[in-house]
Amino acid sequence: MATKTRAYVDTSALIAFLDRSDSYHPLFRRLFSSPPSLVTSALVIAEGHGWFLRRYDENRAIQFLNFIDALSVLTIQPFDHEELARASNLVKKFSDQSLTLADAHGLSILTEHRISTCWSADRHLGLTGAKLVISPGRN
Repeated sequence: MATKTRAYVDTSALIAFLDRSDSYHPLFRRLFSSPPSLVTSALVIAEGHGWFLRRYDENRAIQFLNFIDALSVLTIQPFDHEELARASNLVKKFSDQSLTLADAHGLSILTEHRISTCWSADRHLGLTGAKLVISPGRN
């Protein structure tokens, strides 16, 4: 039996999976039903928590954190001084793209871990060649 490849998971994928009103919910429900090994950034977790807190309330934000805790296939890359330097370099390299630090950290992780698949609805995560599960034209 072949092993599944790893994928990077972005904030937009987590939101789409957990928010049934999201137009991409059916796609991410299918993907999360049998996920490969997933990698994400600590900044993605912070963005997701903040999104649910602002959009809904503290209960939904805590449900988001509980989901992250229960997602055993997920590895969270920390964001420290070294990661800040790498992400900052990418923000500067792609200065015409209005990258957030979370997006830049995601690009850094994709490159560093040689991950070729990205679960995201954000076209920025394809800047270094990763295959997005959603066509950039639909964003």
